Parts: sequence; structure tokens; C-alpha cells
Amino acid sequence: MIVIEHCAVATVDAAGTEHADGHVVVQGDRIVAVGAGPYRGNPSATRVDGTGCLATPGLVNTHHHLYQWATRGLAQQEILFGWLTELYPIWARIDAGIVHAAASAGLAQLALSGCTTSTDHHYVFPRDGGDVLAAEIDAASAVGLRFHPCRGSMDLSVKDGGLPPDSVVEATDAALAATKEAIDRYHDPSPGAMVRIAVAPCSPFSVTPTLMREAAGLARAEGVRLHTHLAETIEEEAYCQEVHNMSPVDFAESLGWLGDDVWLAHAVHLDAGAIGKLAATGTAVAHCPSSNGRLGTGIAPVRDLLDAGVPVGLGVDGAASQEAGQLAAELRQALYSARLRGGPAALTARESLALGTMGGARGLGRDAELGSLEAGKLADIALWRLDGLGHAGIADPVAALVFGPAAPLRLLLVGGRAVVQSGTLSTLDESAVTAALGKAAKELR
Repeated sequence: MIVIEHCAVATVDAAGTEHADGHVVVQGDRIVAVGAGPYRGNPSATRVDGTGCLATPGLVNTHHHLYQWATRGLAQQEILFGWLTELYPIWARIDAGIVHAAASAGLAQLALSGCTTSTDHHYVFPRDGGDVLAAEIDAASAVGLRFHPCRGSMDLSVKDGGLPPDSVVEATDAALAATKEAIDRYHDPSPGAMVRIAVAPCSPFSVTPTLMREAAGLARAEGVRLHTHLAETIEEEAYCQEVHNMSPVDFAESLGWLGDDVWLAHAVHLDAGAIGKLAATGTAVAHCPSSNGRLGTGIAPVRDLLDAGVPVGLGVDGAASQEAGQLAAELRQALYSARLRGGPAALTARESLALGTMGGARGLGRDAELGSLEAGKLADIALWRLDGLGHAGIADPVAALVFGPAAPLRLLLVGGRAVVQSGTLSTLDESAVTAALGKAAKELR
């Protein structure tokens, strides 16, 4: 048993319960008690003194492209389509070794920023690149994060009117077969699962309607979730209108891609009708504010989405369009972006924390297990130090976390296992991860 006590606690439960001085008790991989004051039971338990700290649920990252950690800092002034055009030929040369190094680095960075669960959307499968999906799943296991890899795909190349070059697309049937194989091999539907697969054709401008439609059928037959990019840029809007004579959301709807088993990355360019369709179907959104800012794509209508009842989580997005890769920083970025769009009342610090925790858990269909500190839920817990210079004088601990500078971690638990302790990875040698990534990036360049 582990007892974290003498800390502020933000549970992010439905009632918004908080304790100025509270405790969280862990037995095995589950939370067994949360409350005010010190814990009076089991004097033999391992005690963690959280004085000066804030306990929150572990953060949930709902959108990433981990392989991109090896190609950061490129195409610095490009919009999305130009950025992709420059990077696709480089990505066509990735292999399992590069992906393992990139995923290890990206997931380690996420852990150090308070993330306990991450997705990854991988859609580039070079023919001689080896088993890149296995490589990133192995990396997640080594880092110790709960992982939802999305088996992506592209079957619409430049010669067929799409954006990606021929070298990085798959035949439709081959993509579907490989996706089915990934589900059979890796997906774990059991409670507390560390790995779950989602089906994830890449985007409207890199995937045929046939693949989108059949992928949705495959996912629902197998009982797994669906993920794709949608409504990210005005160029995508123009593409869908020209090619399909409809908006991105209407296009998704026509292919069976709206529902409570779907979460969409970005959703920046939405009108009221599109937001209404997402709300009515329970379709979730992965909001990636820093990436949207880096590529200049626009500011997602998060306030409108939340008011309509759309589940919204946070994502760092690929490391080539969000080089920091720190999920905790997205709490502040989401807050600022919402306020740039809608004024200072558009999003509160607590709403931002909810986006990064319960909102993400809802998007991944795991809100019964993750996203809040409640008895019976998985012991995925972040304990943030707020006793340093950067947070001194901010009386509200949630405001300190969201508005203040990056808070170091006193402890990060995933299923009760320590992944970060005193700001240092417990599971891997950070210097070795750094060196491997540097070597992989140099090799790729």
C-alpha cells in the first residue's frame, strides 16, 4: 500500500472535489481511498510526504505521432500541406530502430510532464522498415506508460489526387489486413489494460473513402475505437468541398465516422452545425493547441464544443509540429488559446485540467477507469511540486499548475508503479534515451 498525504488534491471528479490538505491511498494498481487530512489507516504502508505538492490524475495525451521526434525543427515556416510535402520524403526512410528511439524519447518526455496514458497515431509504414508498430509498443512498455497506439494508414497518393508520395502509402486491402492483425496481436480489452489498439486512417486528403468506410466497419466489428485527423486547416476544408462537395464533418458523417467510439484530432474549423453533429453523436475531439499555433492552422472552438457537450481532451501532436512534447504545458496553452478566441472567461484553470485528464479519458472510452482520483479507479497519479520559486505566492494550487511555469514531478504513478520520482525517470536511463534519439535523428537526416 502507498499513501500520498499532506498534499493538496484536485480529484477532477464530477463534483470537482478538492482538498487543501488531503491524501490518496493506493493498493496494487487501484486507488482505494481519497480524502481530507492525513490517512489514519495501515501504519505499515509506504508513506509519501506530499507537503508543498498537488496531486492530480495523471494526464492523458489523446494525439501524437511519436516517430516525428526524430525530425523536429524542420519546415519551420510552412502551413500543414507544405510541411507534410517537405517531411514525407524523410519519413519514408524511417525503420523500426528509428521509431523505437523516437518513441522512447517522446514517451519519456510525456512521462516527465505528468502524462500516464498516451495515444499514438502511426500511419507511415515503409516497405523495408521492419515492424514499426511493435517498436513503439515495446518503447511504451519500457517507459511504463499506458498506451493506445492507433494503427494508421494511407492509400491515396499524389498520383491519385492525394498529398502523400507513392512511397508511403499502402494498398487498401493491405492496410485493412495489417490493421486487423494489429488488433488481434496487441489489443487488450480487459480492465486495467496497458495496451489498446485503435483504427486510424490518416486524413481526408490521404485516404480513400473506401478505406475510411471499411476501416469503420472493421473497428466496430472488432469492438475498438476510431481515430483520424479532421477539420484541421482551411486547405482541408477547400479540398473536401472540391473533391467531395461537402465539409470535412459532413464527409466523415457520410462514411460512418461520427459516433461515441470516435475521437477526431484538431477540429479547428467547425461551424455551429458541425459542432451540433459531434455533440449529437458523442464524437470526441483531441485539441492540440500548440501544434495548431506552430502551423498557424487556427484556434479550435473549445468553449463552443464544451458548451455543446462534446468530449474534449488534449494532445501534444507530432513532435515535428510541437517540438516540446510536454503535455502539462498544453494545459496553459489550451487556456490561452481559448481566451484568445473567446476572452478571459472562455476557459478556467480547472476546466483546462479537466481537458487534460477526464476529457482525454472520455475520448479514449476509459473514463470509468481513468481521468479522476476516485476509489476504484486505476492508480495513475501525478504529484506536482509547487513549493519552488516559480509557484511561490500562488495560493490556488490548480492555478499554480496551469498558469505557472512547468511544475516538477515529485512522483508519477501508472497503475501504482513509480515511473517518475523526484523529476527523474525511474524506468529508463534518460541519458541513454537521449543518445539513442540523437543517433537515430542523425541517421535519418
